[in-house]
Amino acid sequence: MNRGYPTNLTDNQWQILQKILEPTPRKRKYSLRDIMDCILYINKTGCQWRMIPKDFLPYNTVFYYFTKWKREGVFEDIMDTLREKLRVALGKEESPSVGIIDSRTAKTSQHVDKDRGIDGNKKIKGRKEQLLTDTLGLPLAILVHEANIHDSKGAESALSRLAHKFPRLKKIIADGGYRGDELKEKVRRTLGCKLEIVLRPDESPKKFNVIPLRWIVERSFAWLYNFRRIALDYEFYSDSSEAMIQIAFSKIMLNKLSH
Repeated sequence: MNRGYPTNLTDNQWQILQKILEPTPRKRKYSLRDIMDCILYINKTGCQWRMIPKDFLPYNTVFYYFTKWKREGVFEDIMDTLREKLRVALGKEESPSVGIIDSRTAKTSQHVDKDRGIDGNKKIKGRKEQLLTDTLGLPLAILVHEANIHDSKGAESALSRLAHKFPRLKKIIADGGYRGDELKEKVRRTLGCKLEIVLRPDESPKKFNVIPLRWIVERSFAWLYNFRRIALDYEFYSDSSEAMIQIAFSKIMLNKLSH
């Protein structure tokens, strides 16, 4: 396969992923590296599956593996493994002690019919993406759901994905959209940590204020705009949207690890 695409994995990056995807290498008709290169190309460029360049693999083969790895949680495993490696490389513990949660509403393309709603505040028809990060902006959990679901309700499912994964987690920081005693109690009961609401100072709306730590997750959302497949949500199913976000964050972390 053509190795000239800038989205392709480097040899060092593939060595990291190969231990996750193919711990015991064996002979295959198509290499898993080539398949991952195709998925990364689609994720970065926004290309349709059927329009993969001819020097890549057959689109139906690539889509088969994307669906298989999505259902088996492989993309989530890759994201989690890379986050742990990058945290250690930056002098941090593998497991974070502080998490930050926020959401954004993404427009969906016309053919998307599953898990879509209208965000009444932003007047956007699409899906809402709940993102939990550590203090480095690295993803801990991702959940995509209908845009009409309130943040405090969507957060319950998103936060449940942290259960039993982060033993050092003591606090989760959120904005005013996550207020509510019920959510705080569920966080305390299921995760054994505190949900801390950080509000904007009561000052003039014309004055810009940097909110402690909350800017970190907003920066993580900004990173995703470099990936056209998720700048607009094209996925028919919301779990495919989650997988595409996991893939994008994985490529970001691979790039940071290989520098």
